[in-house]
Amino acid sequence: MIPPSPPPHIRSGWKDHKEPLDLKLVTKAIETVKVALPLFTAGLPIVKRGPGGEIHIDVPTMYMDFAIDRIHYDPYSKAPSPKGRPVKAWGVEINPQEVRQTIEVALKEAYVIEAAEFREPENAWVIPVAWNKLIIMYVKVSYDGRELIPDYGLTEEVRRYVI
Repeated sequence: MIPPSPPPHIRSGWKDHKEPLDLKLVTKAIETVKVALPLFTAGLPIVKRGPGGEIHIDVPTMYMDFAIDRIHYDPYSKAPSPKGRPVKAWGVEINPQEVRQTIEVALKEAYVIEAAEFREPENAWVIPVAWNKLIIMYVKVSYDGRELIPDYGLTEEVRRYVI
């Protein structure tokens, strides 16, 4: 029996890369996200209210106390909304536990899309994760494919919001 892969690490610093792009590392980055995905959890929903009475809900995806990305939540359909479609809603009641539980279920059903973008400033791969044929989040992975790169801004927002 093959032992399970250890969970990926969080990158702790900026690593500049000057060599030619090694496309073999895309596969490593995708596999790293596949190993980490079952360990992702839904954080506390971040509910923002606008001046017109509208609300917008994001749920941070957490890994080892770091936020990886935010998942938009559609309070009308009570489901994740795809990237690029943050929903503004009016006249809806929000139960934070229900929102969090919905995203937890979606994370269990989510799957890694076997493709990547490359982000030059961070020197990182970006791997899309989908649910119900919708891309709901992106996971940044170090160039060597070994470490997840958290969304540090979102991590700080979560820490301010929770503490």
